[in-house]
Amino acid sequence: QVQLVESGGGLVHAGDSLRLSCVASGRTFSSAAMGWFRQAPGNGLEFVAGINWSGDSTVHADSVKGRFTISRDNAENIMYLQMNSLTSEDTAVYYCAAAYQRQLQGNGGYSPSNNYHYWGQGTQVTVSS
Repeated sequence: QVQLVESGGGLVHAGDSLRLSCVASGRTFSSAAMGWFRQAPGNGLEFVAGINWSGDSTVHADSVKGRFTISRDNAENIMYLQMNSLTSEDTAVYYCAAAYQRQLQGNGGYSPSNNYHYWGQGTQVTVSS
């Protein structure tokens, strides 16, 4: 069992940076592939970034590539999402998620939300233009 709690969201201006954190409890964090998703008002859940169990393999959505960076610290049971050059289009509730597997291969890899089995409650990010 893994429990996830996100933090770090807030109200910022366009061009600012934020770092989101996802603290995990449970013994299986260090062996779980993880991901960040977001949901803007009126939109569905959107994949943002994914990372394998060791942190040496990551994938980022095209919409955030070059601006956002996913990382993890297994010693502290924390996953991060560093977000730079934020725009109003990044406004959304951000969720972290964990999978049973160490890495996600096949079935679409890290992108499909149904490849994940544990979810946090979300943290709001609002970017004013």
